[in-house]
Amino acid sequence: MDLLKIFSNKPSSKQVAKERLKLILVHDRTDFSKDFLEDIKEALLKVISNYAEIDSEGLDVKFAKTEDASGPKPALIASIPIKKMRRKY
Repeated sequence: MDLLKIFSNKPSSKQVAKERLKLILVHDRTDFSKDFLEDIKEALLKVISNYAEIDSEGLDVKFAKTEDASGPKPALIASIPIKKMRRKY
């Protein structure tokens, strides 16, 4: 056993591959096209840029699977790096 792996926050390549496969399966099951995902990204950028200056290069939007009482459902997960807020609220 490698002691450095125990204290590392870096996920194993097995975990990374597993998460990627889950995302691919969710994406396939939702029947959303790549164009649809790009349209969502553009819309998010447009709305959020009214309130904050964002780093569009660091934008990450993806579909994931969530569980609730009625079963698995797709979820949209967005990571949007904010450089600074445009005005105070």
